Amino acid sequence: MFKKNMGQTDRLIRAIVGVIAIIAFFMVSGGWSWLLLVVGVVMLGTSAMGSCPPYALLGINTCKTKS
Repeated sequence: MFKKNMGQTDRLIRAIVGVIAIIAFFMVSGGWSWLLLVVGVVMLGTSAMGSCPPYALLGINTCKTKS
């Protein structure tokens, strides 16, 4: 599985943005609404996993590790 690379604050922000995007999907009509759904699902998924593949590629880690 993916290594955790997201801290609690990062995960919380992604979850909030994901929920807002999914709610907006139901409120907006047109082709762009599907983009909102995809963004919302991806944000919620990465938040739930605690891992972001682009972070791994870029070497970003917001997760606090024990020393």
